[in-house]
Amino acid sequence: MILASYRIAPSRIPGAGQGVFLDERVAAGQIIVAPDAIPRVYRLADIETHPDAAELLPATVRWFEEWYTATPEWPDECYINHAFEPTGLWHLGFVFARRALASGEELTVDYRHLLAPGQREAFDDALSGEPIIGLPWNDSLRQTSAELLALMQARL
Repeated sequence: MILASYRIAPSRIPGAGQGVFLDERVAAGQIIVAPDAIPRVYRLADIETHPDAAELLPATVRWFEEWYTATPEWPDECYINHAFEPTGLWHLGFVFARRALASGEELTVDYRHLLAPGQREAFDDALSGEPIIGLPWNDSLRQTSAELLALMQARL
């Protein structure tokens, strides 16, 4: 669920389609997206062998360790686009503002935290042309935890 006021509109990222744009100012460290209505999580191998795998894989997000969610109904959170320097920090299903965000800014996250370790996204980063490849769980958790801790300490 997206907690801040927002709208879905054409992304400013080349080739990205639609994006999530904030309709209000958001403070650094503020939660913008929180998990809700997650009926279950799956191992990636179960999704890959599911009869609807072609439909499920593009809508699959790593939640923790080797566990993933699949949301083929495409809730608005699915319009959050990738950036290597994102405006949001993905951490265990929550998205925090990486810095103070102005109304009108597009919400982005680093997809490397959402992909399976070594999994390559079907497209490359629009700005750098670099591939987007999933990080190992421990690296992802270490990075997002350190960044979240720094954000929270700055809010004190």
